[in-house]
Amino acid sequence: MSPANRTALPVQGRTSAEVLAELEGFAADDPHYQQGRLWSLVYYLDEAHADFLAAAYRRFSSANGLNPTAFKSLKRFENEIIAAVAEMLHGTPEVCGVVTSGGTESCLLAAKTYRDLARTRGVTRPEMVLPVTAHVAWFKASEYFGIQVRLLPLDENLRADVKLLPRLLNRNTVLIVGSAPEYPHGTIDPIEAMGAMALERKIPLHVDACVGGFILPFMAMNGRALPAWDYRVPGVTSISADIHKYGFAAKGASTITYRDLAYLKHQMFVYQDWPGGVFASPALLGTRPGGAYAAAWAAMQHFGQSGYRDLARRTIEAFDTMRAGIAAMPELYVMGEPCGPLLGFGSRTPEVNIFAVGDQMDAKGWTINRLQRPDGLHAMITAGHLAVVDDYLRDLKDAVATVKAHPELAGGGSAATYGMLSHVPLRGLVRQKVLDLFAQMYRPGGANVDLHAVPAPEPGLKGRLNAQVERLARWYVQRRLRRQSRH
Repeated sequence: MSPANRTALPVQGRTSAEVLAELEGFAADDPHYQQGRLWSLVYYLDEAHADFLAAAYRRFSSANGLNPTAFKSLKRFENEIIAAVAEMLHGTPEVCGVVTSGGTESCLLAAKTYRDLARTRGVTRPEMVLPVTAHVAWFKASEYFGIQVRLLPLDENLRADVKLLPRLLNRNTVLIVGSAPEYPHGTIDPIEAMGAMALERKIPLHVDACVGGFILPFMAMNGRALPAWDYRVPGVTSISADIHKYGFAAKGASTITYRDLAYLKHQMFVYQDWPGGVFASPALLGTRPGGAYAAAWAAMQHFGQSGYRDLARRTIEAFDTMRAGIAAMPELYVMGEPCGPLLGFGSRTPEVNIFAVGDQMDAKGWTINRLQRPDGLHAMITAGHLAVVDDYLRDLKDAVATVKAHPELAGGGSAATYGMLSHVPLRGLVRQKVLDLFAQMYRPGGANVDLHAVPAPEPGLKGRLNAQVERLARWYVQRRLRRQSRH
């Protein structure tokens, strides 16, 4: 069946074998994450583990966690997952929570919970304080739930500058967020100092450990010195931790836990007057996929402390090798003080455009992300990267040498566009252009948009500027869609 004929449900169904064969072909252009060439999005060990997760998922793929009294198996999975996470994060027996569909849901739930808690004390104009490096999910939560964001700048080590925190707090502050670690640079925010301030002012403090929750505890068990960031800090009231990241569960499985039930109750939804009966839901989703619960529980049981400690050991060995290798290149520097398992790095000299280095790495078959403010490249390191980190560093050294010898590379390829997109001052205009392009693709029938066609500029400086932003937006959407189709 040709792609043109697949825009609607087929009149005649197809055989299972035919559909599965075509599914297999869809992955032809995906990144080769099985060989460690991808440095974000995927947490992969090997085919045996993938098959194990699939088997666990399949056994409960039709089960629904909507009603915890119906599928008691799923509630048992959830209870045991949350108990293990609470212990892992040094919580007391009162720590409670739920399994969610991913880090974004966990973050959204925390924002909604603390907004609703603040309503009980009369707060009608809620605000939350976020470090500028907080995950974008928190900005989504701001837009969804009507919570104004107050941004906390970074200190010289790219951690939230806690000295500036008091001036951002007021009677409308419903939540402070810190990261362990934050995504762009891999640094852990000063959670102890933030917790002391939050406790003194009786403001909830959420630790976003979606990335770090299932590796930092095992790094510490292995002897890695880390600042306190979990429930050992008295001011911490909740923590999000993804199982489908360094817990190596199937997507999507995350957790949000609270210090006690008094907080969690504000997360829950109950409607008593529906003709279908009284409805209660503990999280955002109604239907909650049983397969994800089963696979998460299975992964945690399979690895246990010993398995996760071994994964953490291999990950940090790769991380330390990566960090030292980058630091040894005089043209590059590692951003901030990352503790692992992820880092960002940039260029020390204008002779070496870091985005041009990224283009060279792409050409060598690596798939990595770019950073802005400051410009840089990014790596999220897993145990699987230990086998390829030396190859990566060798190619990185070659890429730097190539860009240094050919500075004109900064003016072409994605390097020029990334640099312009990173520094163009009219951020709101860029946002609107990207939004318009995305919206067109979701018109009825899924409109095909020619992302390469840029309208002729209108006369004058404003017209030329609009055309330039349009070009940047179209390029950005092209790149994002290529990534989404791969992942």
